Amino acid sequence: MAESKTMRAMVLRVPGTPLEQADVPVPEPGPAQVLLKVRACGACRTDLHIADGELARPKLPLILGHQIVGTVVKLGDQAADFAPGDRVGVPWLGLTDGTCRYCRQGRENLCDNAVFTGYNIDGGYAEYAAADARYCYPLPASYGDAEVAPLLCAGLIGYRSYRMAGADSERIGFFGFGSAAHLLLQLAVHEGRKVFAFTRRGDLQAQQFALRLGAVWAGSSDERPPEELDAAIVFAPVGALVPAALRVIAKGGVVVCGGIHMSDIPSFPYRILWEERSISSVANLTRQDGRDYFKIAPQAPVQAKVEIFPLEKANEALACIRAGKLEGSAVLSVSS
Repeated sequence: MAESKTMRAMVLRVPGTPLEQADVPVPEPGPAQVLLKVRACGACRTDLHIADGELARPKLPLILGHQIVGTVVKLGDQAADFAPGDRVGVPWLGLTDGTCRYCRQGRENLCDNAVFTGYNIDGGYAEYAAADARYCYPLPASYGDAEVAPLLCAGLIGYRSYRMAGADSERIGFFGFGSAAHLLLQLAVHEGRKVFAFTRRGDLQAQQFALRLGAVWAGSSDERPPEELDAAIVFAPVGALVPAALRVIAKGGVVVCGGIHMSDIPSFPYRILWEERSISSVANLTRQDGRDYFKIAPQAPVQAKVEIFPLEKANEALACIRAGKLEGSAVLSVSS
């Protein structure tokens, strides 16, 4: 059971303003929910987009955070699969209706009435969080709390982007080398792919980080790699990188946009899209993505490099993401 009726939380009251530390009521789990004592919560670029007002109509006031690692302390009457004391993970996808045409087609990531953790419902920048048990994951015991938290979004969205890049893509470019890219690179190398990392001009730290993790080449996004690429994944929320990626992929290649928000894509000549090149985007994830990913990630093994911040330093963590100062992933340490 929760130890008190209130909890510490970092609350977004008005987009574009800093999160406020506040004491708020501990949530009561609904019939299908579990109440978690939060141990760690990853800080994600999507959190930053919400806090900065780039994603419209969030629940307000809002507790951000959708890479939650917690221990079950209470279950709703209809919650199944977990027991008190279990360690579970909570991802971005919080609930779907199960009845719309997308859900019926097995594409619940596109559900018309989906609910998202840390956006439409409160997330994990707090001491406790409630989540629908059907959308939570048991977590591999081989990972610590801070190390597994980024896998719940950065890992999962990278994995979905990777699958959309195509199983036959031997040479893959990553545009932007942050939390998602550093996790996915490890999986791609494990599977024998050649990864080419593109960063902001002059970001030698990120380039060296990519090379240490197994990239065969690293350079700035306005450079041409030594080989044509079969596919590219654009992780940075910069629309101008889409035509840059098109220019370096081979005939029949695909550019996958892996973010929930991106600046406008500028116009570009048709000739760089011709010869059956294509552009696609990734939206959210399915529960099956998570089941598949948490089977394969420990095999690589995918290991997150994390910088840990205490809960009350959430604004600092978001500022580091905004400035591109992190090597790897930011994680809030909430409780042990």
